[in-house]
Amino acid sequence: MHYVLTLTCPDQPGIVRALAEGIVSVGGNIVENAQFSDPVTGTFCMRTEFETESDVDTVRSAVAAEVASFDPVLSLRPADVRRRALVMVSKADHCLLDLLYRWQLGELPVDIPVVVSNHEDLRAIAEAAGLPFEHIPVTPETKPQAEARLLELVAEHRADFVVLARYMQVLSDDLCRRLPGRVINIHHSFPAGLQGRQALSPGLRAGRKADRRHGALRHGRPRRGADHRAGRRAGQPRRERRPPGGARP
Repeated sequence: MHYVLTLTCPDQPGIVRALAEGIVSVGGNIVENAQFSDPVTGTFCMRTEFETESDVDTVRSAVAAEVASFDPVLSLRPADVRRRALVMVSKADHCLLDLLYRWQLGELPVDIPVVVSNHEDLRAIAEAAGLPFEHIPVTPETKPQAEARLLELVAEHRADFVVLARYMQVLSDDLCRRLPGRVINIHHSFPAGLQGRQALSPGLRAGRKADRRHGALRHGRPRRGADHRAGRRAGQPRRERRPPGGARP
């Protein structure tokens, strides 16, 4: 049997060794491994694929016993059991189209039971791919009801995780707590003062909230003022405009 195991716990010495010993104890052979330590939150994350003749209950018990002292969040599944991804979108289609393209090619080995949106714009794309489309309008007044409906859909479709494919609503703290580690934002969004591919680091240093434990970016609403319209970071000096030819005045 080919298994996929994931583990999350506070970072400390000995985690990899203990996990490997648990796998070896059931005659397992690790074929792929990825791990990451987050120095900001002190969290350790690991994903391991391995092969063994033992059944899933035996493997789970053996591994859990070896890593119990680290108090981990542990999951184990046969590799041929596909994860179920509920996809959320708004109006822009590029993230959804890329997901569907990879999914249809077989490069993205997941099941997509439903596409959810706060607008109707991408219904045709989802339905053309043979996927159900659920429209949940969101206003400041109806946001709690909209998020309650989303949780119903997560349960109804047995979604393992939620993908924000340029979904342009900020998730509430309550929803993030209800879906810990199960929300992936594949199109990052930051306040206007934090731009570019490296925006996360200055954001964390500035005290912005990026709660990795909950698996979703949490931030305040961007202020689209003069700095944003001018295409520069908040607080930066204005750029000099040069006349044609590039000479300074």
